[in-house]
Amino acid sequence: MLVIIGYVVVILTVFGGFVITGGQLGALYQPAELLIIGGAGVGAFIVGNNGKSIKATLKAFPHLLQSSRYTKALYMDLMAMMFLLLTKARQNGMMNLESDIEDPQNSPIFSAYPRLLADASLMNFVVDYLRLMISGSMNSYEIEALMDEEIETCEHEHEVPANSLNVIGDAFPAFGIVAAVMGVVNALAAADRPAAELGELIAHAMVGTFLGILLAYGFVLPLASVLRQKSAEQIKMLQCIKVTLLSSMNGYAPQIAVEFGRKTLFSSERPTFIELEEHVREAKSSASSESTPS
Repeated sequence: MLVIIGYVVVILTVFGGFVITGGQLGALYQPAELLIIGGAGVGAFIVGNNGKSIKATLKAFPHLLQSSRYTKALYMDLMAMMFLLLTKARQNGMMNLESDIEDPQNSPIFSAYPRLLADASLMNFVVDYLRLMISGSMNSYEIEALMDEEIETCEHEHEVPANSLNVIGDAFPAFGIVAAVMGVVNALAAADRPAAELGELIAHAMVGTFLGILLAYGFVLPLASVLRQKSAEQIKMLQCIKVTLLSSMNGYAPQIAVEFGRKTLFSSERPTFIELEEHVREAKSSASSESTPS
């Protein structure tokens, strides 16, 4: 929604300012210039990316129009879920988590948090490292190194569509100049025409430069920035899980391990110590009541 609002603001301010100064919007309607700039941009995008990058970029577009789902409430749910898992492991042994990680959909702990369960990449991260912890064949340093590698790989994958849009956005002003030069060449080829017609041709040519810059800085490059912000939020979730699990492996109680994870979150979404403590207490109480036979 914010993307659409931003686009509306860009259009209203740019074209509204043009009209206020006495400009005619009809003069800016140049389909040929848009064809040159847009077509060149799409062509360059295809040339500069392999099939995987193109697919990843196209797949990222629907997420641009969605508001961020990584809210304080989601982070608190994540930490409450981690607390319940680590508490169960501490009280009954890591092997007792095997049924949960083998079938998360039917796990009482995982199924209590459907928003987290619906995030396949996040669930795979949690389940895979809990499975490694259960195996007992790796120490905390080895698991930390493996986590860092996986998180870095995830960052690189998320950077692909952002980089693709960044490159195309940077290229649009140049393609605008190309369109403008072609328009000037066309105008000079008609130098025998009356001054009024010649001026109109030159004005049309200049629209190419305007459109190239507007498309780049008003429409495409901001999308790359949004993708990077969304990527940072998802990576932060993985880092929170990483710190929490490693703290548990190093012998800290579940409540302390979750507190370590809380400290990794962005300040804009980070719950306070009291908020998290109350939320965890409620999750523990709810889990206890569900497990108690009637």
